[in-house]
Amino acid sequence: MGAGTSPVDGTHAKRSADEAAGVSEETAGAPVVEADETGVAAGTQEAEETEEAAGGGGSTWEPSSRFSLTRDTARPEGGGRAAPGDAPAPARQWPLLTVLCTAGLGLLIVGTDPFDQAFRIGVMLMGFALLAGAVLRWVVPSVGMLAVRSRFTDLVTYGLMGTLIVLLALMAQPKPWLNVPFLQDVVRFTVR
Repeated sequence: MGAGTSPVDGTHAKRSADEAAGVSEETAGAPVVEADETGVAAGTQEAEETEEAAGGGGSTWEPSSRFSLTRDTARPEGGGRAAPGDAPAPARQWPLLTVLCTAGLGLLIVGTDPFDQAFRIGVMLMGFALLAGAVLRWVVPSVGMLAVRSRFTDLVTYGLMGTLIVLLALMAQPKPWLNVPFLQDVVRFTVR
């Protein structure tokens, strides 16, 4: 048994003031029907029989007005085209392509391992791609599909992830390019 239901007939327990007074949205503008000698309004019994035959059983399951459904989402700030509409498709999305090509080049370097320290250089290139995405999102007014959320959220997400990736690439073992003194103490106490 859910909240707001009656165990007897399954109808909503919480109703608006109009429904409690016997006025529903459908009958709010309808003329008032007079009751006969038995106290039953004319046509009421026929409507109940039709509803029960249809399987309604008097239940008033309607969506809650407390929560509204999202019908559409707003385009992110700066989510328009990065170039005029008559430009070819790649030119309209140049900020996104710049970030993706730079990250793809980093992945290619990591995957092929063509030189010593290729892993570190490739991962740093992927981090720099995200940092470039943050800079483009900040500087360019319309960045196309690079705009995913609001400008602030995109800046924080791209910047934080890019910075973390670059720092982790600099601290990668063996022979890290960046030594963090307290990190060795933390690792020493956690891993035994």
